[in-house]
Amino acid sequence: MKSATRVIAAITAVAMLTATVAGGAFLALGGLDRVRDAAITDVPTEYRAAILDAADRCPSIPPEILAAQLASESAWNPSATSPAGAEGIAQFMPDTWAQYGLDGDGDGIADVWNPIDAIHSAAALNCVNARLVAEVSGDRLLNTLAAYNAGFSAVVRYDGIPPFPETQEYIERILRRAQSIDLSTTTRV
Repeated sequence: MKSATRVIAAITAVAMLTATVAGGAFLALGGLDRVRDAAITDVPTEYRAAILDAADRCPSIPPEILAAQLASESAWNPSATSPAGAEGIAQFMPDTWAQYGLDGDGDGIADVWNPIDAIHSAAALNCVNARLVAEVSGDRLLNTLAAYNAGFSAVVRYDGIPPFPETQEYIERILRRAQSIDLSTTTRV
């Protein structure tokens, strides 16, 4: 009876160790991010045409990058708020929205909680940032994304992507997610 108990205990230990190693490998290789990416990179139908139209405002930012940026900012939640106070699907801080918020849907109101307004505003801010970091060393697209996250002044001060882990991870996440986004079947209104 003792030997059977030992065998069961050994098998259980091996199974637990295998599960721990497999789980650790899954996380270490970005498995959780990849699962999350698969869910987030499926662009909601109601935002597809707006993303394509808004991307026309700033040709230096491809629509797939804009979509990945929005997915990364809010996971497509138009009511999202951050602990820092950023609001809406594009996560605008109130002061930034006051300066760059646009009426993207033509209803006469620029509303951070309106996803269409926020999508167009994010594209317009990307274009402003692209101009502001045009003379900065490095890749202009990456610097533009860094400016959206950390502010253009940080990108200028560091003459490129700031050494902030949050900003560096933000850029990597957007680029990774953009590879999975397909807007080619979208028809514009």
